[in-house]
Amino acid sequence: MAKKKEVTVEDKLRALYDLQLIDSRIDEIKNVSGELPLEVEDLEDEIAGLNTRLSNFTEDIVNLETEISNKKLLIEESKVLAKKYDEQQKKVRNNREFDSLSKEIEYQDLEIQLAEKRINEYLAKIEQKNEIISATKEKLEKQENHLKHKKAELNDILKETEKDQKMLDKKSIEFSKSIDDHLLSAYRRIRNKVKNGLAVVSIERGASGGSFFTIPPQVQVEIGTRKKITIDEYSGRILVDAVLAAEEKKKIDKLFS
Repeated sequence: MAKKKEVTVEDKLRALYDLQLIDSRIDEIKNVSGELPLEVEDLEDEIAGLNTRLSNFTEDIVNLETEISNKKLLIEESKVLAKKYDEQQKKVRNNREFDSLSKEIEYQDLEIQLAEKRINEYLAKIEQKNEIISATKEKLEKQENHLKHKKAELNDILKETEKDQKMLDKKSIEFSKSIDDHLLSAYRRIRNKVKNGLAVVSIERGASGGSFFTIPPQVQVEIGTRKKITIDEYSGRILVDAVLAAEEKKKIDKLFS
């Protein structure tokens, strides 16, 4: 049985830096689209809200129109009753019956007046809501056109970068599998915390590529031996030597050339 090749610290450093180079390329592609994905999402949320508002106001108008129909029916019923009481009044035999019918007629007249008042109030509300609906529809149309242009702009960018994005995502997964879980977790944690997502940086002119603080010569020599993983005490990034960085960058560039 063949002996499994031992993974050295240098192998781990190379795999980490390869992953960093790949992830940085993915970041660059995402940066091309800038704030567009968020703008599209915000516009979609706003349009959904406007449509909900339109639906609610339309429902309110339907309910008000139903109320108006009910009040008109009540007016017709009151008119019929008032007419009936008026006819009965002509046939009464005493003042008590006459006064009683007069009160009924008066009550129906008040019912008609109140119903007409409510109808006018409902009509005013409908007019007000129709004005809001008109303004909302105008705003909705404007935002839908805005969204259409933003989506087209974003789709153009995504089409241009789709092939590279898929290949990079595949390579990112591939390189991630070659790194042990503990180290990969540390890499991702650092990457999420630091600026520009750079978790692994090389030494440039005697300083960390992440913090630009000078690294003592002895530490630089240790990093160059690739015998242990060194963390920059200022930025918290993983450090690699410039030679390793140049070799891995050349290798990754070749993959995508």
